Amino acid sequence: MDDLDPTDHEILRLLRRDSRISNADLAARVGLSPSSCWRRVRALEESGVIRRYGVVLDDEKTGQGFQAIVHVHLTRHDPQNVEGFIRAVQAKEEVRDCYATTGQSDYHLFVACRDLNAYNRFLEGFLFRQPAVASAQTNLVLRTIKTRD
Repeated sequence: MDDLDPTDHEILRLLRRDSRISNADLAARVGLSPSSCWRRVRALEESGVIRRYGVVLDDEKTGQGFQAIVHVHLTRHDPQNVEGFIRAVQAKEEVRDCYATTGQSDYHLFVACRDLNAYNRFLEGFLFRQPAVASAQTNLVLRTIKTRD
């Protein structure tokens, strides 16, 4: 869906803020009838613009308050090693986000776990056991300024 208009963008902005907003409230906020609003949301879902709906948890309250950004360097970039690394990272609960990037590091991971001991177990028991990983540099998150939620 390449032709998003200002109303579509406003619908997306409001849904990003609160995906549980009722269709009637959403329609009123964007100036559409409920049926027209529902059709637009449905079209955004079917076209893949809206990929899924989710819930955002408070990591502190769920016991996952230790957060780090990990810059990972790979040893080799052969497809087998890279695919193995990607599959392992996708399956690891502590890894909340993973980005392949340009620059000094090959991948950047956002990791959340209980505490420093749990993070060390993540590093030693998981990350450094991945054949593709040459090294990793950790930056601890001191304070969250802005998130996507």
